[in-house]
Amino acid sequence: MKNILYIMFFTILTSFSGMAQEIKWVTFEEALELQKKSPKKIMMDVYTSWCGPCKMLDKNTFHNKDVVDYVNENYYAVKFNAEGNEEVNYDGKMFSNPNYKPELANRRNSAHELSRYFQVQAYPTIVFLDEKGKLIFPLRGYKTPTQLELYLKMFKADKHKEIQTQEEFNVYYKAFKPEFEG
Repeated sequence: MKNILYIMFFTILTSFSGMAQEIKWVTFEEALELQKKSPKKIMMDVYTSWCGPCKMLDKNTFHNKDVVDYVNENYYAVKFNAEGNEEVNYDGKMFSNPNYKPELANRRNSAHELSRYFQVQAYPTIVFLDEKGKLIFPLRGYKTPTQLELYLKMFKADKHKEIQTQEEFNVYYKAFKPEFEG
């Protein structure tokens, strides 16, 4: 009987440790409020419900342990539906999607005004904002964990402020040593 209890206890422990870690996602407005108390940059996953690469980014990159740990420690993470219908108050303006059609909720819909404001032209796009909620850069396309690591660390350390040309970025890129798995 004791052996059965040990086996059950061990099974429960290993099942918890094997669970997928999650990024702590918050709404955009929550992230802006959190910045007032504890300044951190914002990483915003701008996606659509119909976008295949968006789903791959979520599954392969945003569930990677190294990405999860780094983002949770250093950023406020936001998921934002680029074609959704939520109203967002940002930078003293109200952003919405006036041409949103509910019947197209799971298909192509009109672009949200906030997506246009952040220069989102493709999906997925990861928008990075500084500690005051101002745009740093919209990073377009699917990224693997190691590809995303370069940008997460560059923006976190404000290295982007030192890079003025494509050549300087190329030097930074070549010197960067990824540490994330996957």
